[in-house]
Amino acid sequence: LLQPHPVSLAQQGTQPQSIKIEGDITLGGLFPVHSRGPAGVPCGDVKREKGIHRLEAMLYALDQINSDPDLLPNITLGARILDTCSRDTYALEQSLTFVQALIQKDNSDVRCSNGEPPIIPKPERVVGVIGASGSSVSIMVANVLRLFAIPQISYASTAPELSDNSRYEFFSRVVPPDSYQAQAMVDIVKAMGWNYVSTLASEGNYGESGVDAFLQISREAGGLCIAQSIKIPREPRPGEFDKIIKRLMETSNARGVIIFANEDDIKRVLQAAKKANLTGHFLFVGSDSWGAKSSPIQDQEEVAEGAVTILPKRASIDGFDQYFTSRSLENNRRNIWFAEFWEDDFKCKLTRPGIKYDPSRRKCTGDERISQDSQYEQEGKVQFVIDAVYAMAHALHSMHLDLCPGYMGVCEKMDPVEGRMLLQYIRSVNFNGSAGTGVMFNENGDAPGRYDIFQYQMSNVSNPGYKDIGQWTNHLRLNPEEMQWSGGDRRIPDSVCSFPCEPGERKKMVKGVPCCWHCELCDGYQYLLDEFSCDMCPFDMRPLPNRTGCRPTPIIKLEWSSPWAIIPVFLAILGILATTGVIGTFVRFNDTPIVRASGRELSYVLLTGIFLIYLITFLMIAEPSVAVCAFRRLLLGLGMCISYAAMLTKTNRIYRIFEQGKKSVTPPKFISPTSQLIITFILISVQLLGVFIWFGVMPPHTIIDYEEQKPPNPEFARGVLKCDMSDLSLMLCLSYSIVLMITCTVYAIKSRGVPETFNEAKPIGFTMYTTCIIWLAFVPIFFGTAQSTEKMFIQTTTLTVSMSLSATVSLGMLYIPKVYVIIFHPEQNVQKRKRSFKAVVQAATVSTHLSMKSSEKQNGESKIEPDRSQ
Repeated sequence: LLQPHPVSLAQQGTQPQSIKIEGDITLGGLFPVHSRGPAGVPCGDVKREKGIHRLEAMLYALDQINSDPDLLPNITLGARILDTCSRDTYALEQSLTFVQALIQKDNSDVRCSNGEPPIIPKPERVVGVIGASGSSVSIMVANVLRLFAIPQISYASTAPELSDNSRYEFFSRVVPPDSYQAQAMVDIVKAMGWNYVSTLASEGNYGESGVDAFLQISREAGGLCIAQSIKIPREPRPGEFDKIIKRLMETSNARGVIIFANEDDIKRVLQAAKKANLTGHFLFVGSDSWGAKSSPIQDQEEVAEGAVTILPKRASIDGFDQYFTSRSLENNRRNIWFAEFWEDDFKCKLTRPGIKYDPSRRKCTGDERISQDSQYEQEGKVQFVIDAVYAMAHALHSMHLDLCPGYMGVCEKMDPVEGRMLLQYIRSVNFNGSAGTGVMFNENGDAPGRYDIFQYQMSNVSNPGYKDIGQWTNHLRLNPEEMQWSGGDRRIPDSVCSFPCEPGERKKMVKGVPCCWHCELCDGYQYLLDEFSCDMCPFDMRPLPNRTGCRPTPIIKLEWSSPWAIIPVFLAILGILATTGVIGTFVRFNDTPIVRASGRELSYVLLTGIFLIYLITFLMIAEPSVAVCAFRRLLLGLGMCISYAAMLTKTNRIYRIFEQGKKSVTPPKFISPTSQLIITFILISVQLLGVFIWFGVMPPHTIIDYEEQKPPNPEFARGVLKCDMSDLSLMLCLSYSIVLMITCTVYAIKSRGVPETFNEAKPIGFTMYTTCIIWLAFVPIFFGTAQSTEKMFIQTTTLTVSMSLSATVSLGMLYIPKVYVIIFHPEQNVQKRKRSFKAVVQAATVSTHLSMKSSEKQNGESKIEPDRSQ
């Protein structure tokens, strides 16, 4: 005989609402046997996998437990199994069946016809409930069961809010909550080096709570930013998914998309991405609603390539396969919905009384076999249904051992079973489940998180599909080498807001988005102090080429091989040779008239000064040290001071002689050679005194000047090793010599009328005029290059060349003509008639008078005088 069709009975108003299996202890069961019906109808079509497979898994588990001599021996578990029709409100109505026995009814006013009180059959007492499937259904049912202290173990509800022990204290589950799933997804995203992702959620409890958990965990973990969080409406309008893809592209750097959505929404998101020609751009990380299913990616495989998905770790239970494939209409009459499943599975029609035969469908024979005449694949949550039933059984077993030790069957202490006590036993269970993994609960009633991680791969694989790339059990174990992306690329793509800064660049954070920044180069003499700031290198250092630290600034000095040194040294050597030649000639012809007439004593002093002026070039170029710096201070001004002191003494002597001659015939004082030397050395001693005071106040030492050669580009920065002589101190050192030079020039001008046959006044005058011109040219060059990076080289060369030129002028104008006469015209180097001081004065007077008359003629003031020669 064939089973009557439940729908026909429902239409007649006599549809049985539940499966009843007798037993000593009754468990409740809630399964989505039917889908949600259209408007006005509670239930729709039968659900083969999520409904019948899961329901049969509970019946299978009850059979296994009741036949197990070690688990609840001599106690039979019964069941009351209800259909939720995938609707929370309908499930709430159905679940009231479980609490009927706990509702106290007042029957005092009810009497039978004979006056006796009625005998009302007491409904069976349900000690615990297995279910429900959907989170929204479990939430609705849990609120009712909590009021009556009935423990509940779900096999599929994963909403994070069910972990709230204060609101759902009697709820437990053998599947991990979505918060664990969200934690796993956060770990996956971080393991791939992503820090900027978007989220997509289907509107409803599953999608929204999953994304909320992901957002919360990512905030707590840090280092992960959400570009956009988009919600897919329950009833999307046309073009809604195109708008979603367009919004995601507003933050195109966030290629990673975390998706908590139902199968239909996943499929339409992939279709919209393909339509927008964005195949390979988005990198999806899908929740367990995507899992390893083929239906969401059908015809969208190219867009889905590289998608990483997770699924609670599960296994196929071989014993259930053997049990279910052996079910038939004859041996499975306890399942009141099995006939409906049979019709749907085999696409046939059963003959039922009162129902007209439908010729469009073949008639069921009853001899069909599951998996032989129809496709069969075990539904993914079967394992968890079995584990939920076993968890309840193990809790009852432990409770029986404690309350009824040695008692066969249910003792008084377990009749009835106290719900709150049973809950404590449920939370304490720990056994190996049907798949060999441990079944246990934490303080919130949640099972441990165990997930398999898959990636959908197409390229370079023999069988395109989902590949196992890792697992998550409280921590992530990922195999990056097993991963591949669009086009078979093995390198993990980027999903970051900003790429890491180059060495030497600091991060300038974007306000409010901790994963986004702009990179700014540490410029000038800055180096990267830390990730977010630059700092100046110490004054004696410059940044490394990559600006990650500082390095010592190279120290330089004026090298002998430098062009800045070669020219001054060449001039100095020539000058020294010439000076040595002149001194040698004067020594050799020391007693000849020319040498004696030139004032031998002062000439030797002056030549010594010229020699020292040339010599200072070598000290200015030599590597600075304390000794070199001391000699620089001493000789820099001393050579010029000696030269100009001797010349000043000479010009002053000449001036005094001829000025005195105008007044009297008595010679002026201090014109003897000895007096001249004393005057010269007094003038020189002033310079020496100043230098020695300088030594005492500020002893000579070397310094390294890091500011002189510090151009904008630190690669060219150099520290200059030099003596502690500033431009000002150098000029002060030369200032006394310059005063002597100017004074000497003044006397030379005053003595210009003296006959050239008498003395050296005119050569000295020309020498001083030329020297002044040289030093007037020196000043702007020396100070005009103060800001140049080649300052030290230019100033040193300018100073030494100027000094050598001034010495050369003195040597050339005062002594080279004398040497020429001594060597090449010795006939002129003879003694002339001595003239008295009076004759010299008279000659000077005549010379002066003639020069004055000449001057008057030039001014147009001459008078015609009578010719006195007649």
